[in-house]
Amino acid sequence: MKTPRLNRKLVLEAPVRVADGSGGYTESWEPLGAVWAEVTARSGSERQVAGVPVSRVGYRIVVRGAPMGSTMRPSPDQRFAEGTRRFVIRAVAERDSRGQFLTCFADEEVAA
Repeated sequence: MKTPRLNRKLVLEAPVRVADGSGGYTESWEPLGAVWAEVTARSGSERQVAGVPVSRVGYRIVVRGAPMGSTMRPSPDQRFAEGTRRFVIRAVAERDSRGQFLTCFADEEVAA
């Protein structure tokens, strides 16, 4: 297995729920820190959401490994940000037996 080229700087973000004062909440995203990554497109599709075409592209994002429990270890409830782009993490797996790298399977959704 070849060593990944970690040549893109992404920001790992976690969701934060804040009470809105009316019994509900609003959700925002809190940056956890920057990671270097290799980003590779996998597949894409288009679908209709409320009459609006939405394009979805799947990505394989490889980052350095982090121990379980670390705030810098990506998880499926988080996302990566790169400028105005957002990559929603769907699954995370160790790429190698030593845990040096993690593979994150993510989707980027873009409204047309």
